[in-house]
Amino acid sequence: MEKYSTGHSANESAVSRRDFMVKTGAAIAAFSIVPRHVLGGPGRTSPSDKPVVAGVGIGGVGHGQIQACDKAGFHVGVLCDVDDVKAQPTYKKYPQARRYRDFRKMFAAEGDKIDAVYCGTPDHTHAVVSMAALKAGKHALTVKPLTRTIWEGRMLAEAATKAQVMTQMTASPASTENGCRTCEIIWDGIIGDVTEVHIWSNRPLWPHGMERPKWTDPVPDTFDWDLWLGPASKRPFANRWPAGSLPLVQTNWANVQPAVYHPWNFRGWYDFGTGALGDMGCHHWNTPRRALKLTHPAAVSASSTKVMSESWPLASVITYEFDAREGMGPVKIVWYDGGLKPPRPVELESGKRMPADGIIYMGTKGVMIASGAGGIPRLLPESKMAAYKMPPRTLQRRSGIYGEWFEAVSGGETPSEHWPDCAVPLTELVLLGCIAIRTGGYLKWDGPNMRFTNSDNANRLVKPNYKNGWKLV
Repeated sequence: MEKYSTGHSANESAVSRRDFMVKTGAAIAAFSIVPRHVLGGPGRTSPSDKPVVAGVGIGGVGHGQIQACDKAGFHVGVLCDVDDVKAQPTYKKYPQARRYRDFRKMFAAEGDKIDAVYCGTPDHTHAVVSMAALKAGKHALTVKPLTRTIWEGRMLAEAATKAQVMTQMTASPASTENGCRTCEIIWDGIIGDVTEVHIWSNRPLWPHGMERPKWTDPVPDTFDWDLWLGPASKRPFANRWPAGSLPLVQTNWANVQPAVYHPWNFRGWYDFGTGALGDMGCHHWNTPRRALKLTHPAAVSASSTKVMSESWPLASVITYEFDAREGMGPVKIVWYDGGLKPPRPVELESGKRMPADGIIYMGTKGVMIASGAGGIPRLLPESKMAAYKMPPRTLQRRSGIYGEWFEAVSGGETPSEHWPDCAVPLTELVLLGCIAIRTGGYLKWDGPNMRFTNSDNANRLVKPNYKNGWKLV
């Protein structure tokens, strides 16, 4: 499996709290600044013995995910968010945590007090927050997709390799029971050589296919709009879509959020999000990528509803072509979103419905279907599944996103979605499809050189154009 790293050596002069914790774990267990019995209670770990995590972007998905970090074993010591109101439930949950609005000020003040950073901001600021963590020598966990552009991902892979820290992403992991079982079934050869894979999602659940609002709303005092924009182009703030407006009524979800940009609905805009594919693709692609040993696709193409100037289309179909690799033949993988689904397999019994989202594996000897992003596939028809003897479990089962990250930060095994090994190439697959949607046509991809060989327009979308004085490297 391809890694996106450079082989640079770590900066050996940087001695941090993280280095001390990992390299002298035994000493820490024996001696702590504050005795366990003072703060931890009988049989419990003292906060001073836990790695300290800072959460950046904890008002949306970050509210639940920072709690998952806490449950995994981290001490939540610092919280940072540009929206005081959305962050309030998390602030209330962790009253002891020091609070910031600007993550740059957070790093300046807390750099020697934290060991790890969680990033749950919108897609367009993932890279700047994540890079700041790496430059500070901190372990990092970032929400999927890792970045909004391909170039940003490559830069993070290089920086993570150089920093020698433990990194993770929040995609549905291929290292759990379901992911490992899928790999074992495919490698068992029951459906022969996999020639096609069809993946579909019921997203988007937020507005797509809209134009920029023509009105401007006042920015609440509790929200820093300029910090939220970060490296994106300046634009006026707009709060909510009017009830009954087209962006809301054409959405696939009855309970759609009315926000124009924030919260949640950043996903529908090119400048801030990566659409339905970016939101769910990393979940759905992770296990097929491992099972089929995917690296760079040779080509990608897309069709969709109307391609707008600033927002993602309502529905799309993206086709990827992969050459033969590691003993496996060529494979075509097709992504569907916006309510679209692949043709119903003839092997699926007439009384059974296609799941709302799922994966179909088509091989030279049979067909399998899985529900959702991480379900274990079942042979079709059901009679074939009933007669099949499952292969032995040969792959290591891991503890999941947050457990793996905590174990790695504590000196254990590298997480399964470590950025150079998995998160960057996985995110890149998704982003190639996003570029195909915006440009149309048939794109030939030269992965090692990070360029399309037949489209200057597509190449212009590989790297972002940072605004407002922001830089990544």
